[in-house]
Amino acid sequence: MKKFLSRLTTFLLVATLVLGCMTGCNSSEKDTSKGDTANTSNSSNTKNVKIGLICLHDENSTYDLNFINSIETVKKNLGLSDDQVIIKKNIPESNECREAAYDLADRGCNIILADSFGHEPYILEAAAKYPNVQFCHSTGTLAHTEKKSNFHDAFASIYEGRYLAGIAAGMKLNEMINNGKITADQAVIGYIGAYTYAEVISGYTSFFLGARSVCPSATMKVQFTGSWYDETAEKEAANKLISDGCVLISQHADSMGAPTACENAGVPNISYNGSTQDACPNTFIVSSRIDWAPYYEYVIKSVMEGKEMAYDYVGSLADGSVKLTAVNTNAAAAGTQEAIDKAIEDLKAGKIHVFDTNNFTVGGSKLDSYLADVDTDDNYTPDTEVIKDGYFHESEYRSAPYFDLRIDGITTLNEMY
Repeated sequence: MKKFLSRLTTFLLVATLVLGCMTGCNSSEKDTSKGDTANTSNSSNTKNVKIGLICLHDENSTYDLNFINSIETVKKNLGLSDDQVIIKKNIPESNECREAAYDLADRGCNIILADSFGHEPYILEAAAKYPNVQFCHSTGTLAHTEKKSNFHDAFASIYEGRYLAGIAAGMKLNEMINNGKITADQAVIGYIGAYTYAEVISGYTSFFLGARSVCPSATMKVQFTGSWYDETAEKEAANKLISDGCVLISQHADSMGAPTACENAGVPNISYNGSTQDACPNTFIVSSRIDWAPYYEYVIKSVMEGKEMAYDYVGSLADGSVKLTAVNTNAAAAGTQEAIDKAIEDLKAGKIHVFDTNNFTVGGSKLDSYLADVDTDDNYTPDTEVIKDGYFHESEYRSAPYFDLRIDGITTLNEMY
């Protein structure tokens, strides 16, 4: 009897161990299966997105090319198929934009992106008509006050990128002064701007402050063209600035007009939205740009995962939304890359604030207070105090720039609204 009980006990113990092992193995398989199911679900979610991109111009515009390249990057990173992305090009800031958005929605796009400031009112109309489609507009000003669940604005702290590009300009001016090519008071920068908007003013001012941070004698002249993309006007503006004594040219306009004029005249150039080194190997120094890929990936993944998106998104140096091209050592001053790298570290660490009020004056006076038009209305009424802790807080209360101060040292040659 004892032997029987002993054998029975042993049998039960072995059976328990075997069953435990079997249960454990099955649990492991189930966990793996859940993981596979999750991956399949994500893949399935990817297939459930269709994106439309509305561009003001086409690949010939450095601005629009930047957006096109960004969506192509995200398309590749997320494994989207060709038929999941539709790009509409040369869509003006008019009713055509609204109709383009309607068409994209009717073709099954559940994410619609637009790239130009003037597209916004038409995108807002489309968002009202198609509440189940997410509309994401770059450079806009309305989403943070509209607070619609399917209407979003985005921008990036590109003023930091322009400040860094300005450092490269200042380094070049110093080189020209040290080589005896110009005197300190001849360190005049020319700048081609599209319109007299806060976005453009913020851009050329941050660029100028970057240049001044290393070349204190620098001044600037700004010529507006009245168009985001007009190669003839931009080329003429560059030539005018060069004839007016500007020894280095930069721009907030989208064609190759200004860089080409600089290459022809042998004048150093800081371009925008991408390298022009291939076309202008002797004069191109560096370029800053917004990389929209981080934002586009955020939008697409939010839709895939059913997550709410920010009404107003601000990209940064830290998240890779603000980028500079490689420095062209054929044209740049020695030490330019090192100076830029140091400034990047200081910007990220909060040691540098681009619009530090110790570094500029308005009408000869330092500013301790300024009300900016952040919550845009028809009269552009100032509504928000933006100078705190000794600097102007750009793109913190709204993604789109609202720095519209005309600081000393910069002369605007014309006005274009």
